[in-house]
Amino acid sequence: MRPSAARLLNILVPVKRTIDYAVKIRVNPDQKGVDLNNPFDEIAVEEAVRLREKLKDQVKSIKVVTIGPPKSIDTLRTALAMGADSGVHVEIPDSAPSPEPLGIAKALRAVIERQKEGVDLVILGKQAIDDDSSQTGQMLAGLLDWPQATFASKLVVDAAKKEANVTREIDGGLEELKCRLPLIVTTDLRLNEPRYASLPNIMKAKKKPIEKLSASDLGVDLTPRVETLKVTEPPKRVGGGKVENVDELIAKLKEAGITAVKA
Repeated sequence: MRPSAARLLNILVPVKRTIDYAVKIRVNPDQKGVDLNNPFDEIAVEEAVRLREKLKDQVKSIKVVTIGPPKSIDTLRTALAMGADSGVHVEIPDSAPSPEPLGIAKALRAVIERQKEGVDLVILGKQAIDDDSSQTGQMLAGLLDWPQATFASKLVVDAAKKEANVTREIDGGLEELKCRLPLIVTTDLRLNEPRYASLPNIMKAKKKPIEKLSASDLGVDLTPRVETLKVTEPPKRVGGGKVENVDELIAKLKEAGITAVKA
């Protein structure tokens, strides 16, 4: 028996174009940031797809949304190739500074409010690996006045009851939360292992719909409240040297201006 339309779940997954964690980080020429797929967001997309596989026809749609420059569409395409149905790209100019968590949360709230069929579950990475803020999910929950379950390592959803059980890692071990939908969930690393997008799915993703919006379309201001003055790389490490004995070590320390300190 097919569930009634009222019990079908609509899942939204925000994703962000960030630094590739497998490459060396490089500072931009203007020293305002770094050259930029966020692993936590990949986990969020994977979890949404797994939920549909478990709940079968009880999940109606999986929509991904990103807020960023034109190249961010590649991040959306990756999520669509993993199994999402459609995307939303809130485009900002290449020259614009990266929005802060509060601006992102306000934009996500506006995107959610635009969805005619509503959103039952928002799954997003617990943090982005460029700024490590870990604030967007919590702010979004506050703006929407929805329950939140952060740092999830296990997620079980009961679509019929509109409930979810979330296991999260805390300092003392594991904590289990029972929440009502609609719900905000942020993902931790141990929630799942994201799949690789197959070539056929990558080709199919090119035909999936992506809605283009701007900040003005959503009625939000993405201007950062904090100005980044300068970003620089840490000083490069210099090679060390070997000494033959303690006397030579002490002599080297004295040459470097380092004096002994009595205990």
